[in-house]
Amino acid sequence: MSDSSKLKTPARLTDQAREEIAVGLTTLLADVFTVFIKTKNFHWHVSGAHFRDYHLLLDEQAAALFAITDPIAERARKLGATTLRSIGQLASLKRIAENEQDFVRPVNMLDELRDDNLALIGHMHELHDVCDENGDIATASLLEDWIDEADERVWFLTETARAA
Repeated sequence: MSDSSKLKTPARLTDQAREEIAVGLTTLLADVFTVFIKTKNFHWHVSGAHFRDYHLLLDEQAAALFAITDPIAERARKLGATTLRSIGQLASLKRIAENEQDFVRPVNMLDELRDDNLALIGHMHELHDVCDENGDIATASLLEDWIDEADERVWFLTETARAA
């Protein structure tokens, strides 16, 4: 049963549109997981005078990122495609850089995550354009909510870093 056609789900969109949108969703999923892991990394390793506030903020943002992973993957499946199957696939698709430094200043953590979320917003806008071109209102609607959530993360990270 290794034939992925056995997982195909009927959909109103053309095969080309479904494939293009599903690939975009799977790539977005890799990016979201990358930002999630980076946010948890910073949550676990933040230090300094504002530790508690930053620790809680980063945990809240990580939870929000994790919460959209299943809907992203399930939307790709609803389109009749497959999605991420491994860490290796995730690593090959992600467009967001990891951070494995031993120490990162808290304000640099906030700035880096702000930039990562801005990148996610840009990628979501690009995928939204593909959805619009192909009449995929359902995926576009989900993306609009996720863009708004990312905008909020950017806002909170910006204001918190400004105070730092």
